[in-house]
Amino acid sequence: MLQEELLHTLALLKTEGIGDVIAKKLLTHLGSAEEVFKAKPIQLAKIDGIGASIIRNLKKKEVLIAAEAELKFIQSQHINTLFYQDALYPERLKQCFDAPVLLFTAGNIHLENRKIISMVGTRQVTSYGMDFCKNLIADLAPLNPIIVSGFAYGVDIVVHQAAIENNLQTIGVLAHGLNQIYPKTHKKYMHKMEENGGFMTEFWSTSNPDRENFVKRNRIVAGISEATIVIESAEKGGSLVTATMANDYNKEVFAVPGRATDKYSQGCNMLIKTNKAHLLTNATDLIYHLNWDIKKSEKAIQKQLFVSLENEEQIIYDYLQKQGKEHLDIISLESNMPIFKLSSILLNMELKGVVRPLQGKFFEII
Repeated sequence: MLQEELLHTLALLKTEGIGDVIAKKLLTHLGSAEEVFKAKPIQLAKIDGIGASIIRNLKKKEVLIAAEAELKFIQSQHINTLFYQDALYPERLKQCFDAPVLLFTAGNIHLENRKIISMVGTRQVTSYGMDFCKNLIADLAPLNPIIVSGFAYGVDIVVHQAAIENNLQTIGVLAHGLNQIYPKTHKKYMHKMEENGGFMTEFWSTSNPDRENFVKRNRIVAGISEATIVIESAEKGGSLVTATMANDYNKEVFAVPGRATDKYSQGCNMLIKTNKAHLLTNATDLIYHLNWDIKKSEKAIQKQLFVSLENEEQIIYDYLQKQGKEHLDIISLESNMPIFKLSSILLNMELKGVVRPLQGKFFEII
């Protein structure tokens, strides 16, 4: 984007009453941000949703002064800007109606890879959540996905570190400008992050990590990826907001199940129970639902399952290993187990990651 047009785009976004949706409407009607500022009031008034107050605000000199200051910061720090109509703008995010008009990035981000997944969760991550994150990312590593998260405490930083350890590109979406880092204790991770991906934000250098910015940040996390995975979450939390946004964008959502009594599994269990997320027990579940290259994936993730099975679980496992996929009624008949008991056993096996349900009450081993 040319510097003059970037300046006017910044000024447009700084104008009170103009957000991303209205900015796009103005840009569509008038062709460029510079033309928006050149337009006469009578032209602007003809555009649906543009009232007298917005027209007055566009004429204020303060917006251009603020834009000039931010442009100097961008230039001095060599920050990359992505305009929503640019070819390099994240393709899936571009399809979201409220996607940011401008994104600012730092580091070594390359979005040519179509396999992009977002992973979110509680800041009070448990050892169970940590282990799941690390194992999932290690298992997905042969497929070389881009891993997106919010660079916050807990699940976020575990996700970023696991991606780096597996030489995967990882992107931290920030709720503030690129002139600072939050939380400050994560500054030690910045260099590795920028080597293996980097940071992305819609916020200016004048923005602080205010509460409302985290909600806005979450729509980028949800919109940029093919799927959002909730690792752990309490009954309420930002991760559930991100999952809701992903559902609203018609994205796939996955949640890691946990014990009903565990505080930081309640949100995930609720998502699964209300059909707002697929149950996720391992990498194969994700690959299967996202329709990634199954043959390549199976070779990449061939891994011995060191899972302890009860006697009845072992009987079912051995049967499915011989038969391949089989209907619930047939498994019940062949194993001489009533349906109610068999269903409970299959659920336990599913949680252990050794079987998965298919359409039409079929099951197969993983």
